[in-house]
Amino acid sequence: MSAATPTAQSAEAAPGRRVSARVGAISESATLAVDAKAKALKAAGRPVIGFGAGEPDFPTPGYIVDAAVAACREPRFHRYTPAGGLPELKEAIAAKTLRDSGYEVKPSQVLVTNGGKQAIYEAFAALLDPGDEVIVPAPYWTTYPESIRLAGGVPVEVVADETTGYRVSVEQLEAARTERTKVLLFVSPSNPTGAVYPREQVEAIGRWAVEHGLWVLTDEIYEHLVYGDAEFSSLPVVVPELADRTVIVNGVAKTYAMTGWRVGWLIGPQDVVKAATNLQSHATSNVSNVAQAAALAAVSGDLDAVAEMGEAFDRRRRTIVRMLNEIDGVVCPEPEGAFYVYPSVKGLLGKELRGRRPATSVELAEVILEEAEVAVVPGEAFGTPGYLRLSYALGDDDLVEGVSRLQKLLAEAS
Repeated sequence: MSAATPTAQSAEAAPGRRVSARVGAISESATLAVDAKAKALKAAGRPVIGFGAGEPDFPTPGYIVDAAVAACREPRFHRYTPAGGLPELKEAIAAKTLRDSGYEVKPSQVLVTNGGKQAIYEAFAALLDPGDEVIVPAPYWTTYPESIRLAGGVPVEVVADETTGYRVSVEQLEAARTERTKVLLFVSPSNPTGAVYPREQVEAIGRWAVEHGLWVLTDEIYEHLVYGDAEFSSLPVVVPELADRTVIVNGVAKTYAMTGWRVGWLIGPQDVVKAATNLQSHATSNVSNVAQAAALAAVSGDLDAVAEMGEAFDRRRRTIVRMLNEIDGVVCPEPEGAFYVYPSVKGLLGKELRGRRPATSVELAEVILEEAEVAVVPGEAFGTPGYLRLSYALGDDDLVEGVSRLQKLLAEAS
């Protein structure tokens, strides 16, 4: 008499399936994939210029690195610390939030996470039950819909294009709302478009969310990267009635050139933060103590280094927009925030280029990489085919050289 082993039983239940349907449905990060391919080609000796990753080219400021070095020698940081974050860092994040956006929160409303991505997933996991809908303005960052699905939710896309500055209207949001809608995702400044919502539009959207009893997850990671007359507005500050149904996601990655340090956070009502903290206690426990010490120095310090980086990004922003708009078939709105441009390339699709006729922005990006040795991310990755995303968080010389290659190649389209 023999009994089936657990492995055999699993195989019988799902013949041929080695990876769960839930995880198997997750797509690779398109932006990281493009960046990895560009780096692999550069390592092979090809002079590829990458506009793919949203990563500042500046080193982390020295005073932040010094704080991490000192933390390495602190015996208390050689041990486990609270899963939700170092108490002193949570206090500093609360103080920084009041300083930078005028939003007063308690340290108990803060959860320190392994980068913004973990904050986003844990927020959705804490808020969503299976089948709950999340309204997602598109173009969207590639991670948002994947996090929603992984948490059991259903992303509902609302598309904006260059004619509205990539900003959705209350009327569009209302048209997408159903009885299953629970959360609105709101991002300003935006990745991938650089769109910044003016205060009056932030208020209108916030009041619409209050009227319908919706939650809002707002990603503020680009709060300090705004240009010209644009201003960042924090949703729960503009609409205080929404505060008890708002979760803010933020982190040190973009503001302080700390993408590799992996420190983010979420801020929200205490019950939601407690639930997300319980999840993190089983998923990862505490964020690296050395990285948390670096983040403490970052958020507690002044914004001088941030201002210097912002000036460089602003200069590059104006350069890349001007150069892209000199290409026939390309329409590039001027972004007001973050460090991305999101030009329409619909006017180039279907035209002959080096013996090929790219019909999609995916195919066009492939031709650009192969023929011009320039890496860009196609709009399909962000929910809107017919566009390309280029990050201008790279050196001035590389930026000009890269776009010059695009100009030369795309001038051949006929």
